[in-house]
Amino acid sequence: MQPTVERIPDDLLRRFDVAGPRYTSYPTADRFVEAFGADDYAQALAQRRSGAAALALPLSLYVHIPFCESLCYYCACNKIITKHHDRATAYLRYLSREVDLHTALIGRGQTVSQLHLGGGTPTFLNDGELRELMDMLRRSFNFAPGGEYSIEVDPRTIDVKRLDTLAELGFNRLSFGVQDFDPAVQKAVHRVQPAEQVFALVEAARVRGFESINVDLIYGLPQQSPESFDRTLAQVNQLRPDRIALYAYAHLPERFKPQRRIATVELPNAAAKVSMQSRSLAAFLSAGYVYVGMDHFALPDDALAVAKRQGRLHRNFQGYSTQPDCDLIGLGVSSIGRIGATYSQNAKTLDEYYDFLDQGRFPVVRGLALTRDDILRRAVIMALMCQGQLLYESIELAHLVDFKSYFAAELGTLREMAQQGMVVLDDAGIQVTAQGWFFVRALAMVFDRHLQTDRTRARFSKII
Repeated sequence: MQPTVERIPDDLLRRFDVAGPRYTSYPTADRFVEAFGADDYAQALAQRRSGAAALALPLSLYVHIPFCESLCYYCACNKIITKHHDRATAYLRYLSREVDLHTALIGRGQTVSQLHLGGGTPTFLNDGELRELMDMLRRSFNFAPGGEYSIEVDPRTIDVKRLDTLAELGFNRLSFGVQDFDPAVQKAVHRVQPAEQVFALVEAARVRGFESINVDLIYGLPQQSPESFDRTLAQVNQLRPDRIALYAYAHLPERFKPQRRIATVELPNAAAKVSMQSRSLAAFLSAGYVYVGMDHFALPDDALAVAKRQGRLHRNFQGYSTQPDCDLIGLGVSSIGRIGATYSQNAKTLDEYYDFLDQGRFPVVRGLALTRDDILRRAVIMALMCQGQLLYESIELAHLVDFKSYFAAELGTLREMAQQGMVVLDDAGIQVTAQGWFFVRALAMVFDRHLQTDRTRARFSKII
């Protein structure tokens, strides 16, 4: 659904100026428990190997590279700020051990159709180290032809020659961290990178045949205004990447120490943030982008837009994905994975991560085995987040429930939201409206049983 952008009433802004999850999973990662550990993860992997249906599905891999040379004040990622590039040597050695633990249980040669290197700054690794990492992965897994193999790129860390290396290593998708082209905003968040540098790199990447180029943007940063962000939007439309990821800045200085360097008084208010979101929607839709959902846009022929049209869109720990119900192996410090009906997360510090692997154990320190109710609610939330609609019959057939009876309380809440123009309810299902897309996280929250029993939401970002 391509929403038409309209002014959001002030009363809705006030009502939904609340914190809530981004739903890259359900239940959300804050619900993971330490009772789920390395042995539980090993059991999930063993069950995957014994299940014929699971083996028929390709894997997705995520590799976390935690190192960065400099600190971006807005960043909430797990990262290690260092100028000492030799630290990557030991890290790659331990990544190899973690890969070996996986192949010992699931066997070598499992098909992989999606790889993402995130961080931190993956391009902190030099060309030789990137080659070592990719050789390690290719020895252990079978990378499918035509798969999506992507890497996050800090424009300050690469040049045209490095683009040649990335292409040679098999990466076919790049994600450039831009955030904002405005020099004052860049200075305020300690990430100065001239627009000309990004334009030159994107053009060089196109010449080298990369299939999809993504640009990350953030609204709600210090020194931003709707008018200043308009200029960045115009530059991005001129740049015309294949995909755009547009995120709302989550200011949580009590959780993320670097954000304490940002002056709260320099942050735009909720109304300004919604204005930036609204103007972004208008700018990108008018430029021909497909609104994939919540924070992603894509050109009509990009794989993400095609997946949206074909009903194959999914949402995982990296955001929107083209691969529904794909097991995800997370490698590296703090990485999150999904195997079957389980979620898992690795140790968040290098010392603990290394210690587990020195003992020959998976570095999993917490996770979750999903209940039947979790799986049902995940299907409902992902339908709303990914397709903007839900048919009762499809849920009832897949999960053997009477939807209207099982979710009677939730439907009561949605009827109130329907009166505000957020959703349309009928006998067949639920449809998110154009206005409702601004608050799709709020709609998903209605079905979050864990959140309804715990109203403490300080751990989450604002939904607008």
